[in-house]
This record gives sequence, C-alpha cells and structure tokens, in this order.
Amino acid sequence: MDIDVKFPLKPGSTAAEITLRPGQKIIAEGGAMIAMSSNINMTTSTQQKKSGGIIKALGRMISGENFFLNHYVAGDEGGKLWLGTTHVGDMDCKELNGESLVIQGGSYVACSEDVSIDASWQGFKNLVSNESMFWVKATGKGTVIFNSFGAIYTIDVDGEHIVDTGHIVAFEEGLSFTLTKAGKSWVSSILGGEGLVCKFKGRGKVWIQSHNSSSFGSSLSPKLKPK
Repeated sequence: MDIDVKFPLKPGSTAAEITLRPGQKIIAEGGAMIAMSSNINMTTSTQQKKSGGIIKALGRMISGENFFLNHYVAGDEGGKLWLGTTHVGDMDCKELNGESLVIQGGSYVACSEDVSIDASWQGFKNLVSNESMFWVKATGKGTVIFNSFGAIYTIDVDGEHIVDTGHIVAFEEGLSFTLTKAGKSWVSSILGGEGLVCKFKGRGKVWIQSHNSSSFGSSLSPKLKPK
C-alpha cells in the first residue's frame, strides 16, 4: 500500500489513522483533519500539483467537495495524521494502479500525491434520480480514502447488480450503470418506496453505505421545530 492507513472503531464513527514516512505527502479535503504530529507541515491550495488549480477546484465544488485542499508533508522523522468524516459513518480506502475510481460527491477524504481528483460527469440520469450529476473521479497510482454515511459494504459485481441510488459510495470505472425501476412495475416500485435504482453491469467493485443521507434528512424534517 502506498500510504499506511488504519481505521480504528470500524464501522461506526470511524477515523483514518495515517502513518507518513519522512517526506511523504497526503492531500486531504479541507476540514477533515482531527489531529496530527507536530512535525507534519500543512499548506493549503486550490490545486493538487502545479497546474489546473482554479478549474479543477471549481470542478470539485460542482461535485460537492471543497474548493481548497490541504497538503500534509511529514518531517524527517515521519508522523501520524488523523482524518475524520462529515457524517457519522465509516471509512475505507482503495489502492489505485493507474485505473480510476468514481466517488459520490462529499465522500472523498484524501489521496496520495500522485492521484488526480477531478469532477466526473454522470449524466442527466442522476438528476432524474435526485442524485448529483457530477461525482468525483480519482485516477493515478496511490491510495484513495473515502467515507460514507453509516457502514460501508463491498459488492463484487460480475454481470449485473442493483443498488439503490442513495446508497452508492464509490465504484470502479470499469462498471457502467443505468437507471431502472426497483420492482417489476412502476406501481410496485413507487409504493414500495424504492423508485429508481442503479443497475450496474460489468466486472468490478461497488462500495455501498448502510444509510441514505437524503432519506435521513427527510425523516428529520417533520420533527424540526422552526425558531
């Protein structure tokens, strides 16, 4: 693994405990840091490397991520960095070797220096399903860390697999998906509360989350009293 990452207390309220070698760098979302060794140096920038700063930063914002990124570099003795999640949930990581990983907006946490983070157009099909049309695409060589709302489960797809749109965390780019109804008919899909789902095709992994943030927000709305 490119970066030494551990996840204590999985799957609930997880944090990423990252051990950096001397001079090693990791790039994280703004606000993700919980704590770090005193010999780790942090700088903030709109870009990952030396080019494409503003354009890529705007793309990340469209995808639901932050405009600014924090760069953490370990000193001569190395160091530890702890990163947390926005929601109460889980974290996981994927080691890339030149391939791409598509991550839902808001779930990207951090990556190695040689991994590029860009906006990924997922089409108008996501607008119909009340999901974002833009996701995050991580490409390159190194470690990618992402989070979820609730626990993360991994599905190995070999052929076809159906996942509720609000429960997708990430998937390997070799998979394609289409929107379809959950039941045999539109009536059963709507009355059953599922509506549209994603049908993945191909071979690859899909990471799913046990909770749906949109459904959770809808369940809380009636209980929130206006000030």
